[in-house]
Amino acid sequence: MSSGVVDNNRRRFLTAATVVVGAAGTVAVAVPFLSSWSPSARAKTAGAPVEANIGKLEPGQQIIVKWRGKPVWVVRRDEKALATLPQVADELRDVDSNESIQPEYAKNEYRSRKPEFLIIEGICTHLGCSPTYQPEITSDFQGGFFCPCHGSKFDFAGRVYSGVPAPTNLPVPPHYFVTDDVIRIGEDGVA
Repeated sequence: MSSGVVDNNRRRFLTAATVVVGAAGTVAVAVPFLSSWSPSARAKTAGAPVEANIGKLEPGQQIIVKWRGKPVWVVRRDEKALATLPQVADELRDVDSNESIQPEYAKNEYRSRKPEFLIIEGICTHLGCSPTYQPEITSDFQGGFFCPCHGSKFDFAGRVYSGVPAPTNLPVPPHYFVTDDVIRIGEDGVA
């Protein structure tokens, strides 16, 4: 039995309470929905830059670092390996790396920031096999990388030889030297 009198205070309270509960419900639904748009921690880690300590790497040695699910080779070239680079230039498909993937600072004979260190992705550009590091210089092969799957050869700068199945040089990922002993792969950083 209604008396016909409206309690405005109660009406304002109920309206405000409804708005607050509705807003809280909207936030509770929106937060998980919006956070689902962000990449997962696994996805962030997969593309994140990685650091490698190269302080103990001796001339002629190679280490393998995993970045974005791919092997990245870090090779400390010795004087003999560096001396072969101009000697094999006539045998290479893309000697100036014009058709290759590399940062601008790696578009040089060494394909690196520092001639002594080569940092390249270890995936053959033909069918995705992983070539092997061949530090030995022989009369048949001036050293570098050999893909046993289909016979592609690359020099000590990751440049592909002519007449092999691989179409381009091995890619050079973005990288920089954090210190003399540490490199960061995945960012261009500073020289």
